[in-house]
Amino acid sequence: MSGLENAAGVVLRRAVELDGSSRFQECLVCYQEGIELLLQVLRGTKDETKKAHYRQKLSDYMDRAEQIKQHVLKEKEEGKYHKQIKILENATGYSYENLFKPYVNETLTEVWVEDPYIRHVHQLYNFLRFCEMIIKGPSKVKKINLLTSRDEENGKDQQSCALQEIKNSLQDYGVTLEVTFSPSIHDREIRFNNGWMIKIGRGLDYFKKPQGRFSVGYCDFDLRLCYETAVDIFHNNHTRKT
Repeated sequence: MSGLENAAGVVLRRAVELDGSSRFQECLVCYQEGIELLLQVLRGTKDETKKAHYRQKLSDYMDRAEQIKQHVLKEKEEGKYHKQIKILENATGYSYENLFKPYVNETLTEVWVEDPYIRHVHQLYNFLRFCEMIIKGPSKVKKINLLTSRDEENGKDQQSCALQEIKNSLQDYGVTLEVTFSPSIHDREIRFNNGWMIKIGRGLDYFKKPQGRFSVGYCDFDLRLCYETAVDIFHNNHTRKT
């Protein structure tokens, strides 16, 4: 039981840390996960003194989680929700899973990606990793729309072949990929049809290239060094319709 209690403590300490930084959407996820772990600890505890201690902790965390939930809902309803995350130079821990997880839920069915730089091999792999994150759930995405610029130099065939391969692979998972090219695109943003919009200064290409294929960070994006960039997250009630 000590292992479960330690896990609950780690998650809840992270929730409090995020709460203190006003990262409410992320801390709410951590509060919910930590509360569930602590409930499991409570169910397995026979000592009445410890039970009373855990019940008080649960009550405090649940009250705070409910306050944050209502705050976030109010901002969503008023169309005022805006959060900015500043990724520092050489920071780690900003995989697509960590960055997008709070916004990829069961209400999500369609995604729009606007990024002019899905051209080179590493950028195409970035887009593939993003698609993998999306289809792992809990979302029920049926369509991903990509608006990008065409590589008119040496990699034109490479870009077309790679995107077609990604498209064919996504079809095996019941997801349609629609690719559109624009010579004038310059904005970088990701929109979800559950109301979330995320703007990343560098688009999906905010990771530094690892030193080699057998270097730490090559497979795990959480361990990969990042470029300095800003991530702006918005929510509005007017979602796009398919």
